[in-house]
Amino acid sequence: MPEISEAARALALRCEARVNELARRMSRDSFARLPGYDRLPDEMKDVEIAATVRHGVRLFLRRALTPEVGGRGSMRLFRERAAQRAEEGMPLHLLLRSHALGMYVLWQALREVALPGDEAALVELADLLLEAQQGIVGAVAETYLDERSALETERRAQRRSLLRGLLDGTLSPARLAAEPFGIDGPCLVLAVGVDGGGVGGVGGAGLVGASASASAPGPASGEGDVAARRRLRRVQTALDHCFGVEVPALLDLGTEPGRAIVPGAAEPPEDLARRLSRAAGTTLRVAVVPAEGPGDVPEAARTAGEVLRVAAGCGLPPGMHRLDDVLLEYHLSRPGESGRRIAALLDPVADRPELLETLRVHLAHGQDRRATATALGLHPNTVDNRLARIAERTGIDLATPRGTSTALAALLLREVPEG
Repeated sequence: MPEISEAARALALRCEARVNELARRMSRDSFARLPGYDRLPDEMKDVEIAATVRHGVRLFLRRALTPEVGGRGSMRLFRERAAQRAEEGMPLHLLLRSHALGMYVLWQALREVALPGDEAALVELADLLLEAQQGIVGAVAETYLDERSALETERRAQRRSLLRGLLDGTLSPARLAAEPFGIDGPCLVLAVGVDGGGVGGVGGAGLVGASASASAPGPASGEGDVAARRRLRRVQTALDHCFGVEVPALLDLGTEPGRAIVPGAAEPPEDLARRLSRAAGTTLRVAVVPAEGPGDVPEAARTAGEVLRVAAGCGLPPGMHRLDDVLLEYHLSRPGESGRRIAALLDPVADRPELLETLRVHLAHGQDRRATATALGLHPNTVDNRLARIAERTGIDLATPRGTSTALAALLLREVPEG
């Protein structure tokens, strides 16, 4: 900091007696011209803002009179007030304008007490004032934005926790009506997942949730945190646009499907999966299950997750899936003692993944050997040979309706995880 002349110090000293007057002038009159200032509580203006003004004016004058003043603690009150204003919701532009206007009023006060011949002293103090302004404005803006970011992060975490409780059924019914999701009647529950390679691909490379930390398997492998968050924001935005409302969603890049709740009973657009896939930059599956009200959301969420897994497990192409689309497969995939025994029928070919894949594709293509061969890039005779080996090892006769149903149930029970 450059040396302050005696004339500049004398000028600052003449202004020191006016500190309280300047604080009252700024907090009551000068700041009144700022848009929105008149809506602030009188206690805030007359006590907190006035005290901050007094601190700022005294800090400046003491720096002029004693240059070593203004160490690390000099910005503490400004930072505390900035964090408080952020928490109270004061707009940042109003906060920064009040600081800028306060500097200008202080400059006017210096001019008012200046005497003829004080021109050079005024220039010195103007330099000091501008230097102080950039430091204060920087500290205030930084603290305000940090506090708003922390508050927003906390708000999102609370909403995620509440939404997760609603979806999982751990949120008490008494709290449902009070929570900020706008869900007080019929709604749609969605499960969203990345289409993966193989029957269990959705469960292994799911896209969903607004979680801050996420690993990115499948198509997102190697994706950085910033890119992952941008991708999730695009999916959330596309979801909101598809339904014309803000859709509460848990979107993440984890191992489980993502979930969302659409308030109201509106039908989803037929191209929902395509639009979300375009936003995600990868192929998605979307399961849609209606719920009559908030109390039915947990069961609908479980069903949607199962529909998503079953649709992938039985070889349906990626897109939008409903329970009716996989009704038989959904029923056949229910667990239990009999289910475990049916799944075990395929144990003899568990060490031959190419046989299991051939069986899955063959059933998905209506047992059309040529369509199966085309899908797998094989000769039809190779498909026949593989199917024969499956029948030989397992004893399941794929030429009969009973054998076909048994094979489908066994596949689903083996490769679709229990919900």
